[in-house]
Amino acid sequence: MSTASARRILALGSVGLLAVGLAACSPEEDPATAPGDGDQGPEQGSALDVDAYTQIVENGPVADDAAVEGNEWASGVREAGVLHVGGTETSELFSQLDTADNIARGFDAGLSQLLSNYILGEVNTELSQVNVDTREEVLVNNTVDVVFATYSITPERADRIDFAGPYYEIQSAILVSQDNEDINGVEDLSGKTVATQAASTGVTVLQDHAPDDVEILELPDHAQALSAVQQGRADAYVIDESLLLNAVVDNDDVKIVGEPFGPGDLYGIGLNQDSDALEFVNDWLQQIYDDGTWEELWQVTIGDRTGLEEAPEPPAIGELGLD
Repeated sequence: MSTASARRILALGSVGLLAVGLAACSPEEDPATAPGDGDQGPEQGSALDVDAYTQIVENGPVADDAAVEGNEWASGVREAGVLHVGGTETSELFSQLDTADNIARGFDAGLSQLLSNYILGEVNTELSQVNVDTREEVLVNNTVDVVFATYSITPERADRIDFAGPYYEIQSAILVSQDNEDINGVEDLSGKTVATQAASTGVTVLQDHAPDDVEILELPDHAQALSAVQQGRADAYVIDESLLLNAVVDNDDVKIVGEPFGPGDLYGIGLNQDSDALEFVNDWLQQIYDDGTWEELWQVTIGDRTGLEEAPEPPAIGELGLD
């Protein structure tokens, strides 16, 4: 593969990461992902089916009393009567706060509510907004019991906290205008102008995996990269598929094409290292993998809303990719 010097890179605007740019490097702020097949289908942009979502969460498995009582962390949650969750409120597909009823819904939010139901026998969570600078702190300080925030697993973070899971894996993907028929995969980016976020993993993915003659247009944030495609200033936009799937939900003039590519990014469930929560949470996660709840939740929160019909394979629990 070519190096950065083998390409012409246009750097426009600030290269400092904005909040959504941080998501692109490690997409914890604005996520959702699934295998891209080049056709988002007629259901692209549909609203969340709240009734179906609620049924999935409320019908989730409930732990035996012995399992909860035998775990100090879980029994503490049960005694408190609420699961304190660190998360986000503004991610369209993973955790979006509905101000009408003050309930966050989405893939991450649903998982936290399923875990609450597993421990308490009912859904009762209290969400505290976190960001890339505060997630480890709220766990280390026991401000929250658990963090669900499209939390990318890294060695630096794993030095301070435990990660249950992983429960999701994403790669980079390609977004183009809805009427673009020329680009159907990464090889079709040859000779094209491709937008991405400055200082994000999108830059290195393009440098390492795209054709040598790609012209990389670095822009400060997700909104400007998306606009570049919509306005015809860029032929495509490459970034973590999480951001792109959110884009196709909100914009009917763009689509995702081809297969995801580049290195995978694993999402984990953040826990305090000093607790005995890790094995308990991993056991719960394996249970919702096995009984189909994880797949059902993905379909309602991500698949149905983006026109994708086939859920991805969840990553193997315990394989954190830290070696």
